[in-house]
Amino acid sequence: MQDDLLARAQAWLAEDPDADTRAELARLIDAGDHAGIAARFAGTLQFGTAGLRGELGAGPLRMNRSVVIRAAAGLAAYLRKQGHGDGLVVIGYDARHKSADFARDTAAVMTGAGLRAAVLPRPLPTPVLAFAIRHLGAVAGVEVTASHNPPRDNGYKVYLGDGSQIVPPADAEIAAEIAAVRALADVPRPDSGWETLDDAVTDAYLARTDAVLAEGSPRTARTVYTAMHGVGKDTLLAAFARAGFPEPALVAEQAEPDPDFPTVAFPNPEEPGAMDLAFGRARATDPDLIIANDPDADRCAVAVPDGENWRMLRGDEVGALLAAHLVARGARGTFAESIVSSSLLGRIAGAAGLPHAETLTGFKWIARVEGLRYGYEEALGYCVDPEGVRDKDGITAALLITELASVLKEAGRTLTDLLDDLAVEHGLHATDQLSVRVEDLSVIAEAMRRLREQPPARLAGLEVTRAEDLTRGTKTLPPTDGLRYTLEGARVIVRPSGTEPKLKCYLEAVVPVADHAALPDARVRAAELLAALKRDLSQAAGI
Repeated sequence: MQDDLLARAQAWLAEDPDADTRAELARLIDAGDHAGIAARFAGTLQFGTAGLRGELGAGPLRMNRSVVIRAAAGLAAYLRKQGHGDGLVVIGYDARHKSADFARDTAAVMTGAGLRAAVLPRPLPTPVLAFAIRHLGAVAGVEVTASHNPPRDNGYKVYLGDGSQIVPPADAEIAAEIAAVRALADVPRPDSGWETLDDAVTDAYLARTDAVLAEGSPRTARTVYTAMHGVGKDTLLAAFARAGFPEPALVAEQAEPDPDFPTVAFPNPEEPGAMDLAFGRARATDPDLIIANDPDADRCAVAVPDGENWRMLRGDEVGALLAAHLVARGARGTFAESIVSSSLLGRIAGAAGLPHAETLTGFKWIARVEGLRYGYEEALGYCVDPEGVRDKDGITAALLITELASVLKEAGRTLTDLLDDLAVEHGLHATDQLSVRVEDLSVIAEAMRRLREQPPARLAGLEVTRAEDLTRGTKTLPPTDGLRYTLEGARVIVRPSGTEPKLKCYLEAVVPVADHAALPDARVRAAELLAALKRDLSQAAGI
């Protein structure tokens, strides 16, 4: 086995086009580091509905130029078989290590395969790439990003010509074409022939953001903004300036792109400590709200004053606020969410007489809902302009939540006041998450096996009235690796993360609220239920 891995490593080294990963692999081979070689060669990085995502490094189990060239060649072969042999593929990238290299390699492979390729002019938000696909009439798009993953990671996200991320069966068909690629020497990669776009696409995207806001709406809310060391700052500032909002106060330490993300352990606004600098800036400037994007700016986080401190709103809270705002503006169409998001959206849509849809997790599913007007999922993802961007968009979501804050400010109210109103009208929908990051993926598999073989009969003292194994699918959902438990006044969903080594458990408690005076007691009851759900589920799963 060691001899086979060594032979594979030597063959890989012989064709690796990247000096950095060649040096890394040569060191492992020279040192006889069998464990290090096995960690890179005992399998391949799997291409799925999230594309590719993984740690940077040498070998087929890492993100590197060799893997990306094969992925691009597989995508090109798939597009040609679909009749798009001379179609346009538009390519975007973030500011992570190797992102620009991966984008250039993709452009070269597409050009060598006879397709046309166009690369965005610099690191830009993922929503700009999603917009550009339809704006330019492309047959596909590629975004090189690992979103909010740790600094050591990178990724490769694929969109088709409708502007949405790939879903089955396209992912499996592309994966089969990738597997058919043999030697890199068989993949033509000219040194030129593709287009590097100018700012016209970004300008068109910014012009489209104007459609998100209501004509003549208040634009008075003051914000603090952090780009979380990512690529969102320039685009968001330009969008806010066009809209006429006060210029956001920047978190200077996190404003510029930095692939090492030096001020945060994980560049994700949801992670503990990630917003500390933003909270400090807010205490110094006294804004109405804090806005944060993740590094590729497709997610939007919001924080609000909480007495003398600041509180991060949960993604479900922002999702409900945006929905209520759109309803108040007279929006029509389907309001959609992933199954792990709060059931409050269904209540809001139902009260407004609007269609409501649930999908599997991910905007690749939400964006495909027929007649979509608004879509969100709890992981800070919001699609507020599906005709412009059929994906989550942290820039337009930031505009819309700041418009809502401005409307409320003019009436002497706040975002938390509106959340209280929604709780009284629809019940207090409180959500939380039990998320376990692992080094050994077998821990996740064992927890899922245990829950399937010994499903809990009660959680938090509540009877489980319905237990669903989602691997079988439902009348409205295709199969997925997940479990859903319905209780009287609560809901639990358990699934492995599709992009990180995590087991994620989504908890919701719904407590009726008679009036505003009853809200404090309702919050206490909801907190108790969530804590008990977390405790009992952890025990049932053995995590």
